[in-house]
Amino acid sequence: MQKTLLTAFLGLGLVACAPATNERTYTLQPAGAAPAAQASTATIATSTTVTETQTASAAATQTPTAQTPAPVTPAPQSPATQTPAPATQTTTASVSQTPAGGWTTVAPLSAARVTTFTAARQVIDPAKRYRAVLKTSKGDVTVSLDAKGAPLAVNNFVFLALNRFYDGTRFHRVIEGFMAQGGDPLSADPAQQERWGTGGPGYRFANEQGAATFDKAGVLAMANAGRDTNGSQFFITFGPAAFLNGGYTIFGQVEGGLDVVNSLTRTYDNAGPIAGRAADVLQSVEIQVSDAQ
Repeated sequence: MQKTLLTAFLGLGLVACAPATNERTYTLQPAGAAPAAQASTATIATSTTVTETQTASAAATQTPTAQTPAPVTPAPQSPATQTPAPATQTTTASVSQTPAGGWTTVAPLSAARVTTFTAARQVIDPAKRYRAVLKTSKGDVTVSLDAKGAPLAVNNFVFLALNRFYDGTRFHRVIEGFMAQGGDPLSADPAQQERWGTGGPGYRFANEQGAATFDKAGVLAMANAGRDTNGSQFFITFGPAAFLNGGYTIFGQVEGGLDVVNSLTRTYDNAGPIAGRAADVLQSVEIQVSDAQ
């Protein structure tokens, strides 16, 4: 299992992992930086530090307001498996109800949680608008999804959500002044806490570069372990983070419940995991669609 932790200016970062035979730590850099050599613990010239796992401590000489998010690389999962149709196949998702404002709730594709796939089926219509309601243990967060600017990432997120992939997972890495990261299927299992941040859906997909930037709080983006290694993990920013521009696919923006995002329990600081801090749960994700442009 190859675990990756990307950090900038704080000494902590977001974890992601890709299939591999040995656990390793990689040096990751903000967009535009040259590739760094592989190392067990490395510091980038721009003060971006990569940290191994939740038990590893990183250099704490940076300030908490500018940290780089943990990338997310997919890895085979232990929960129930399901092999979907090829990525080119389109699945028609049915609708179950129509909330106020013209948004229609999309019915799940699976009755039970599924956590391993070979690819994400095409389930969205880029001509329509999509949003997600993240139902957390702290309250609901509504996120508009940018299906035109990041169709791959939005389709991936919607596909996983409709298969209940995110149900019961946790915001496993939350850092004050930086971001909240979630989306690892392993984080639904407290017994696997040492591996939280290394999981994924069993496949990876390419980065997308739209017009959106990390210029505000509430930006939703894919975490990765290097360019084009997106899987299921994502993060939501607590404020502007321009140093991330170009390195991570932005696919949404919080439009309701930013106070809930801000209330998520901070589980990491400069020294690493904060003892006694329990990660908040992402109970489920509801997908809504609208024909309005």
